[in-house]
Amino acid sequence: MATPRGSALLEPDDGSVTRGSARSLLVTILGELVWPTGRPVWTATLVHLLRGLGIEEQTARQAIARAATSNWITAERTGREVSWSMTPTLRQIFESGSVRVYSLSDSFSDWDGRWLTVLPTIPASHRPARRPLYAGLTWAGLGNPAPGLWVTPHVERATEVKELVAELDLRKHTVSFVGTVEDIGIDSREIVDRGWDLASLREHYEHILRVIASLTPATPEETLFEHIRLSNEYQVLPRADPQLPEALLPDWIGRKVALRIEALRAQWAPVARARFAEIDAENSSRTAMPL
Repeated sequence: MATPRGSALLEPDDGSVTRGSARSLLVTILGELVWPTGRPVWTATLVHLLRGLGIEEQTARQAIARAATSNWITAERTGREVSWSMTPTLRQIFESGSVRVYSLSDSFSDWDGRWLTVLPTIPASHRPARRPLYAGLTWAGLGNPAPGLWVTPHVERATEVKELVAELDLRKHTVSFVGTVEDIGIDSREIVDRGWDLASLREHYEHILRVIASLTPATPEETLFEHIRLSNEYQVLPRADPQLPEALLPDWIGRKVALRIEALRAQWAPVARARFAEIDAENSSRTAMPL
């Protein structure tokens, strides 16, 4: 399993620290700083933040334009300046995605032993559906322990999977059921070992612990940027972590990392949001100045 796409804390072999993509960082800014306010944000503010995170201005503006094209944000022009409001589409993404993110620290100790099993078949006529199907199943936390077989102990995600399969027009090509593992073939432990590359994920979590232990922002500006980077990392982790129950994965490092990240975010959020408000207010004042 590769490191989650958009990861802002991955350390390459050369010792440098890569940055999240402009797109993922923009989404993090919108979710962490804009969404809670319920107010628009100036283009200049978004560009300032993305540049502070190492994104070139042209790339930052392209990311904003693409977010608008994706119906995530809508523009309102005031003179020569533009502010952006989040669309219902993006708000819904944040509402559903935040539930998944904030459950990373949950031990899921009340698991009843049942699995959701999905067996999709992709005919030649639906070949373009393969990539979005696998991406969607992975985001929903399903593992792939055998060719064509996808499973998760999170049976409550059946509705999410149903919507994905229907959207891709694969209902007639998919079999699914919920049940327990019988003593016929491999057991639950082997399913976990085959279904997810937890060794690579564990290494990534260990790296995150090392990195966040060294984060000591000294100013509101530094706190703002570290908060964005850490939140960006947190938000992409569910793409890789299946959030398996304690019974299947006891003492999982992912839950410890999630608790540590949540503590840091709670500590930094007030300072980060106050600094963000100051930056946006400064840009609003410039907009109000006569030409």
